[in-house]
This record gives sequence, structure tokens and C-alpha cells, in this order.
Amino acid sequence: MSVNVNRNVSDQFYRYKMPRLIAKVEGKGNGIKTVIVNMVDVAKALNRPPTYPTKYFGCELGAQTQFDAKNDRYIVNGSHEANKLQDMLDGFIHKFVLCSECDNPETDLHVNPKKQTIGSACKACGNRGMLDTRHKLCTFILKNPPETDSSCVKEKKEKKNRKKDKENGSGSGEAGNHNDIDAPDAVDGEEDDDDWAEETTEEAQRRRMEEISDHAKNLTLSEDLEKTLEERVNLFYNFVKQKKESRAIDSADKEILAEAERLDVRAMGPLILSELLFDENIRDQIKKYKRHFLRFCHNDKKAQKYLLGGFECLVKLHQSQLLPRVPIILKDLYDADLLEEDVILMWAEKVSKKYVSKELAKEIHAKAAPFVKWLKEAEEESEGSEAEEEEEEEDDENVEVMSCTFLKLEKLVGRPFLFLILHGQTLNPTQYLINNQS
Repeated sequence: MSVNVNRNVSDQFYRYKMPRLIAKVEGKGNGIKTVIVNMVDVAKALNRPPTYPTKYFGCELGAQTQFDAKNDRYIVNGSHEANKLQDMLDGFIHKFVLCSECDNPETDLHVNPKKQTIGSACKACGNRGMLDTRHKLCTFILKNPPETDSSCVKEKKEKKNRKKDKENGSGSGEAGNHNDIDAPDAVDGEEDDDDWAEETTEEAQRRRMEEISDHAKNLTLSEDLEKTLEERVNLFYNFVKQKKESRAIDSADKEILAEAERLDVRAMGPLILSELLFDENIRDQIKKYKRHFLRFCHNDKKAQKYLLGGFECLVKLHQSQLLPRVPIILKDLYDADLLEEDVILMWAEKVSKKYVSKELAKEIHAKAAPFVKWLKEAEEESEGSEAEEEEEEEDDENVEVMSCTFLKLEKLVGRPFLFLILHGQTLNPTQYLINNQS
């Protein structure tokens, strides 16, 4: 869904549009943060680097910000609602985007770090002015000026050179004629003006088409996130299916993970992958697609639970072949590090009818019982061995204490205490010392 860049304008046919901000809160406690999912698309619509509005939010909220341009992640620390950030974005637009004369967003920023000034030039009305640099964001802009479009700069230089060559050529042929009427210097000197005529070369047309397609692609990406969970899951399913049908699935593990993260369905990834990549030959397929599943399941218990759900669905589809082999397959998933011990034990405690009928779920749990029992016994044995090690350490400490006692007695009585014990003289060190004080 798009909104007017200048939200004070209520005209639905207003030509300057931008995507509505999408914010996602991640983490808990002190590590909670808000990821602005489509900041790149919003910044592109405003013709500003995505770091500028993100930093503006940080300045206004008094929060730290993080930029990961490689992965298009722009983060503001703390939990913040999308509507609140959208209202705050209006402040950024009025201060750093809209023209002060015509209120159009067709402005470019010109930063001069030496003079510590930030200029604004409007391409709609031609107005030029200076921004008020008292805002905290201006310090950031001065240190991080916007990147200039190298292709535009190159074109302007070429135009200047052509114009100079033309002037030099005509001037050399008519150097002696001072009576010719020339154009005013003010007109000839405006070499910085852009050529308002649109280029019609094939290269220019191709470049414009690429810009349009990129913009359409970005709009599609932001629109996908606004769809329901079911629609996004279907998009991810079709993406993986297309990779499988084109025989590009083996090397597409990174692309599959990236698509799941883009659609915000990462945890459900193993459920979809189980349906598309596993069949009755699951034991061989676990080895083949281990890397694909690990990208989702590694240190992610929620994803592992979805994997168990996908496994139950698979057993339902191939019941005669897979039901007797449930414990072996679970052990394969466990050995491949796709399932953790506590996730399996938690799953075994409760029979759920979320993915299959309750009757089939009970059968699956009954078949899995030997493997679950083996896991519990292995856990108890590991706990027992730890307890034995602690007892051995205590015994070692007692031996050391007794050794110290023997040494002290030997110094006091002048004879080895072990010698006294062997000859039946005493078994109580303290009593021996009292009886032999003299």
C-alpha cells in the first residue's frame, strides 16, 4: 500500500507516492529492536539514502541505530510501532525532502563538508536554498554526504566539453569580426543547466526501462510483505517448487533461505521443504538436503518443531513405508543435527492433531517410543557419569586432607603415623596426641 510523500496533500491522484513503512520488532529484553523492513524502497521514493531517515528516527527517539546495507537491514533499537515511525517520517520529509518554495519532493541535497553547509536544489521550480544545520541529523549528513550519480556527472561533463569545442571552433573562424551580435554572456555562461530534451538513443531507453523495472520490483517486494501469512507461504512454496522443477534446487539453499526471510516465513521453511524434498526415500534425502534444512533448523527450535510437523505429514502420505521406520528416521534427523534432544522429548510428551489425525499421531508416537526411551536413558547416563565424576573429585579431596593430617602428626610425634596404625598403638590421631603430650 502506498501513501502520498507529502501527507498534507489528500489528492488521491498526487503523483509523488511512497510505500507505507513496515516495521518488525525482534528480540526481547535489552536486545529488543525494530527492523524497518522496506526502508530501501521508502528512501528510494524520497531520493535520499536509507541511512538518513533511519538516523533521523534515532535522533528523534534518542535511540541507537544500525545499518546493514549489504542485507538491506536498517534497525532502530527499542520497540516502535510502524504508525509512530510513519508520523515521524513526515517530519523528516518536511525538513529534508520537500522544497521550501513549491512543497514538491523533487529536491537534491548538495553537501559541502569544508564549509559545513547543506544546500537544497529543487528540480521542479528551480529554487535553491540552505538547510538549517542545527538538527542532529545534519552532523551525520555532513559526515556521510549522498553519493552522486556517476553516470549523470559523466554526461554533464561530456555536454560541457562538446559546448566548449563548439565555441572554440566558431570563435577561431570569426576572431576578427567584432561587429557580430553575440548572445548575452549570462546565457552563454549557463553551462550547468540540464538539457530538458529527453534522450532517444537506444542506451537511454534501455536505462529508463531498467529504472522502471527496478522500481516495479521494489514495489512488488514491499507489497508481498503486506499479504496474509497463507499467501506468503504459498509464494514461498511456489518459489521452492520452481527451483526443484528447474533442477536448480541442489545449489539454491542460500536463495531459499533469503526468500523465506524476505517473506517473513523463515520458521515455517522446514515444513514446506519437507513436503517438496522428502518422500518415501527420506533417509537418503536427509543426507542430500541436509544443508538446506540446517540453514533453517540450526539453533532454531521453532523451525525444528515445524520440521517434526512436516515429518508427520510425510508419514501420512507414505504410511505403509514410513510408519514402521519412524524411530530410524528420527535418529537420522537427530544425527544430522536437524533436531535437538530437548525438542524431540518435548514433542514426545504430547500427542497433537495439528498436522495429522489424533489416531495416526498416537501411532507415530508409539513407534517413536524406543528412540525416545533411548534418548532419555542416554541423558540419565550422562547425568550419572557427571555425578560419579563429582564423587571421585570429593574422594580425592578427602585423601588430600588425610595426607595433610598424617604429615602434621609425623612432625608432632617424630614417627610416621602409618607406622603407629600398623602396630596397633592407636586409631585415633587426636587421642594419641593427648596421651603422648609428655
